[in-house]
Amino acid sequence: MQKNPAHPDEPEKAYARLQLNGVLDINALAAHMSAHNSIYSKGTIVGIITDMCACIKEAITEGNAIELGDLGRFTPSITCEGALPTTDQDGNPVTAMEAFTEANIKQVNVNYELGAGLDFRRDDFDFEYTTSRKAQAAAKKAQKKGQQSADWSEPEEEGDE
Repeated sequence: MQKNPAHPDEPEKAYARLQLNGVLDINALAAHMSAHNSIYSKGTIVGIITDMCACIKEAITEGNAIELGDLGRFTPSITCEGALPTTDQDGNPVTAMEAFTEANIKQVNVNYELGAGLDFRRDDFDFEYTTSRKAQAAAKKAQKKGQQSADWSEPEEEGDE
């Protein structure tokens, strides 16, 4: 149950919350890939992915976008401040183009666009009702103490869900 922050006067509504089952790091993903009848070992796959990351970084810093087929596309972008026309220390006019320097570039970003192989749809997922992580933890704690019921009425902390 949760209130809508944009409309706090409205009653609470029931919303779904995503609960992750875990996180696959590069080693776990490589082991999973290797187990799918791959001719490559987990170590080879980890090495390929690690080398690919270094090469992607190098190519992007050289001003290239990276197209990885079904995986997607990585495109560099920048955030910058514009420069205005000004005058130099001698009072001579300086155009906006002349005033613009590398210091006007504030941040470099890499945008990611999903590829066709990662076109997730709602029907790709299975949804099931489950208790919150907080309720699960409270039930487990109560069970360890031999209690027949659990209290999870304390305010939720960040990361409990």
